[in-house]
Amino acid sequence: MEEQTRLVATGNLLEAHTWKGMLESCGVQVEIKGEALLGGVGELPTGLQNVELWVAESQYDLAKTQMASLNVQCPQWKCVSCHEVNESSFELCWNCSAERSEKYS
Repeated sequence: MEEQTRLVATGNLLEAHTWKGMLESCGVQVEIKGEALLGGVGELPTGLQNVELWVAESQYDLAKTQMASLNVQCPQWKCVSCHEVNESSFELCWNCSAERSEKYS
């Protein structure tokens, strides 16, 4: 099985499924992770309440291109160093000042 890469994280399940459908219509296989955790809103830490779209590494560039064609702004990104969730406008992690990683945007 091919390695997967996280394409985008969102707190909006409807948005995630819309993006998934759009990507799959372009031939990109997408897996949604974290969907079941949304039932724990209020009980789980906010960092666990995101829905994530994951794609095969070989399809990552195509998926990013398709998302860009919709002018989709990734609502959040997770820091590779400390795993803190940051807003899309941040180029550095607010918690540890690590630079934003493209694969987690």
